[in-house]
Amino acid sequence: MLYKENWKKVCGHFTAWWNKENNEPIIQVAAPKKGHEGLQAWWGWGFAKDPLNPEKTVAQFEDYCSKIWFGGDAYPDLWINLGAGIVATFLGAEPRFRDDSETVWFETPKLWQELEKLTTKPKGKWWKITRNLTSYVTERSRGKFMAGITDLGGVTDILASLRGSQNLVIDMFKNAEKVKALSSKILKMWHECYDELYRISEGSTRGNSAWMGLWCRENWYPIQCDFAAMLSPKLFMELAFPYVKEQCVRLNRTIYHLDGPGEIPHLDALLSIPELDGIQWTPGAGNPQVTSPIWFKLYEKIQKSGKRLVLLDALADQVPSLLKTLNYKGFLIKTYCNTEEQGQSLLKTLGFDSSG
Repeated sequence: MLYKENWKKVCGHFTAWWNKENNEPIIQVAAPKKGHEGLQAWWGWGFAKDPLNPEKTVAQFEDYCSKIWFGGDAYPDLWINLGAGIVATFLGAEPRFRDDSETVWFETPKLWQELEKLTTKPKGKWWKITRNLTSYVTERSRGKFMAGITDLGGVTDILASLRGSQNLVIDMFKNAEKVKALSSKILKMWHECYDELYRISEGSTRGNSAWMGLWCRENWYPIQCDFAAMLSPKLFMELAFPYVKEQCVRLNRTIYHLDGPGEIPHLDALLSIPELDGIQWTPGAGNPQVTSPIWFKLYEKIQKSGKRLVLLDALADQVPSLLKTLNYKGFLIKTYCNTEEQGQSLLKTLGFDSSG
């Protein structure tokens, strides 16, 4: 791979990690190369801002890759970032990009009479755009970087975009059967979309990547239900959990995106899913960072369950103390250093290969 040395070695590390065959963690460290200090980590919104002209975004990404050292098991991953939950637009939602927060909002409340007429076939302008972008990036990425599948979103989160979050909470009490019926439709469409994008991105031959920055030889995806933070354990188990569990069954590998303290009450239920491979923890805005000791008991619980633990955006200077506390097996941590020299020093301090 042009922008990542020892790519086959990295693939071997990930395969062993997924299969629980290694005792060492996956350590992903990126940093600006000499002469490019100050360059920030990539979180590009080019595809969302200008989806019909992907050439510019791909060129910007390649320029970024040429200036970045990908250390340890870090690798260049250009995923099709159109906002979390793009599947809602295949069902009639309208995306709204906000420059002030660099976020895409999809919530487009519709009446049940309209939603009950929806089919399970993805369609519309945004489905075409998503397919075309995936095809273009896949072609441009060959031999240079990975092409990651777009952020499809969670089944219940997509439903919240279509119905409106406040409406959906009321519906869960008054129209539970309608919620279940539409959730089943969305689940079916979700997997049709995934299968098609997996095919276009050549996942069966190149492996599979997504926004979380994990590579897998088999088909895998980060699954989620951010709406769960608004639900009691009872409502979650009845109206959201079944679709999360079904995704774990249908996909070969899954990591659940646990987003903030509001989802912690549902952790036991998630850990009970045999097919779920792991948990990725995001503390959420205003809460202590992932390396804070406040979360250590949470991490220990996840690891004791036998699931993998994924921590993204860790503060580099706090990584050594974190690794002294946690079990190495099944652990993945991603961080960004100010310089390549700092990145290499961090990996050496941890006792891992510092090659890029």
